[in-house]
Amino acid sequence: MITSSHWIILALLVTGSGCGPDQAAQMLETAQFEERQTNNAHAKQLYEEILRNYPDSPAAKTAQERLAKLTDAP
Repeated sequence: MITSSHWIILALLVTGSGCGPDQAAQMLETAQFEERQTNNAHAKQLYEEILRNYPDSPAAKTAQERLAKLTDAP
């Protein structure tokens, strides 16, 4: 039997699934899409957010490299 406590735990697991490296990877994909669409301002914003919120994620290295290129670009 599923109790209300089980539903609460399940809800927390589901809503918490958007955190961490998976979220960073999704943001990286979005930032790269924005770059391809020449929306560099939004791409920079997303790269900066990845670095700020997920500095140890695999996406952070790529975000740092892309941000450096966008910042150096005229």
